[in-house]
Amino acid sequence: MPHRRTRQPQPTDPASPRQGPRPLPLHLMAHASTLMGSRVALPLWKSGSLPWNPRLAARAAELKDHLDAAGPAGWALFEAAIETETLNRHRAVLDGVDLYRHHAYHRDMPVVPTLWRQGTTRLLDYRRPDGAGPPVLLIPSLINRAYILDLSLRRSLVRALAARGLSPFLVDWDAPGEDERDFTLTDYIAGRLEAALDQVIGLTGARPALVGYCMGGDLALALALRRTADVKGLALLATPWNFHAGREAHGKLLRALSPSLDALIKVTGTLPVDILQALFASLDPGLTARKFAAFTRLKRKSARARDFVALEDWANDGVDLAGPVARECLSGWYGDNDTGQGRWKVGGRVVDPSELRLPTLALIPERDRIVPPDSAAPLAAAIRGAKTMVVRGGHVGMLLSARAGTEVYTPLARWLKRSLLQ
Repeated sequence: MPHRRTRQPQPTDPASPRQGPRPLPLHLMAHASTLMGSRVALPLWKSGSLPWNPRLAARAAELKDHLDAAGPAGWALFEAAIETETLNRHRAVLDGVDLYRHHAYHRDMPVVPTLWRQGTTRLLDYRRPDGAGPPVLLIPSLINRAYILDLSLRRSLVRALAARGLSPFLVDWDAPGEDERDFTLTDYIAGRLEAALDQVIGLTGARPALVGYCMGGDLALALALRRTADVKGLALLATPWNFHAGREAHGKLLRALSPSLDALIKVTGTLPVDILQALFASLDPGLTARKFAAFTRLKRKSARARDFVALEDWANDGVDLAGPVARECLSGWYGDNDTGQGRWKVGGRVVDPSELRLPTLALIPERDRIVPPDSAAPLAAAIRGAKTMVVRGGHVGMLLSARAGTEVYTPLARWLKRSLLQ
């Protein structure tokens, strides 16, 4: 099926400023409160009652000795310098946010044919015009938009796989509609994903490999276990499994928040995207401020600036999560580690990776803050014969960095072709 020359809708309106980074008040208040903490701590430091990180204690003591020797005038100058630096740092973040909100870039991509649709779920056909190449079904997370796998013509995993001789099909979940508001993960996997798999097999006459990204890897694993005879292989990209690896504190936090989140879900029917964004921001509260301050140092019309805006547009274009799915993921996965503890079930059956008998590749980013390597590695270790590749970059950088072509796209395409042509 040939690609049409019409363009995809733009996720942001060129006539109005962007709304991100979402939730903006949270990010700005978190940064401001961090900076104000520096000034609040000064009296404690002057009195000698401020506990220091052991690695910094000696340098702090040396600086305090110098300031004490300089007397009140020295301390006054130091306090003025702290105030100036505080204002400069916060101004840099505000400037970065303003530059982002008014940047001229807007996503403008060729429309991809829709092969199949059910409710708000679509199956997009990224095959080359000749339709040649073994099929691959790509499954993204339910939380963020599918176009992270097709962000731009320069940064697109699905287009890279097509250019390397494969026939990619991408599941686009979109936001839950009336049909999906009461969906569980079983509804998405045993319902929508199995139907999408049938569409690919029916069209191509061949069993596809599955490629799952982030949460999509967990969904792909469950699908592969349910339909092993209809699948040729499984690739897991930055896929979490042990949700408490290095994140026990977040598990406790989510268990504590569960009653409040459940009450919100009962009112809205979904978990709002801004709540999800706030929870992810808690993994690294200072990240947003660092990113937007650094953005001010980029040339506005540079490729790096456009890439930054494109990625932030995607990050701020998230969707609400169906209520039952939110409970399964936040309480079950993140709160109780049901996946790592062997308690996660789909259609009444435990999702047990040790039962999988398919060629499997796990790509694990070494600097992933969203899915730490210690969370992803146990899944690969549990699958018999699985191959693991540790790649440079972070959770999103593995797909979108300048190295992605040589370190992810090409090795993944090569492995897929070997698996599919056996």
